[in-house]
Amino acid sequence: METYAIHKSARIAPRKARMTLDLVRGKKVLAAEGILDNTNTKASRLISKVLKSAIANAVNNNGAKEENLFISECFINPGSIIKRVKMGSRSHVNRHDHRTSHITIKVSDGVKEAN
Repeated sequence: METYAIHKSARIAPRKARMTLDLVRGKKVLAAEGILDNTNTKASRLISKVLKSAIANAVNNNGAKEENLFISECFINPGSIIKRVKMGSRSHVNRHDHRTSHITIKVSDGVKEAN
């Protein structure tokens, strides 16, 4: 059974967050939580929250065992860009973009759904 969780419009650039997400791709859930707890980045804190939500969805909604879960799919897509202005050289106005991300994590226990 596969369940997922999404965090939309996270205030972190996708390029920065993908470096942390690559550490846990394909790992068991308990190992991934340990890796994220010991990684000191803003992305690891956001990814950890999404992972815990996906685990809770699998356990509470589908009755899966937490020790059997692994990360089957995870990705980060770019979200909307928050545009700000900042003074540049010679009294010009430059644009300063704040990039956002959509973080998606899917966890699975390896059991196929019975239709």
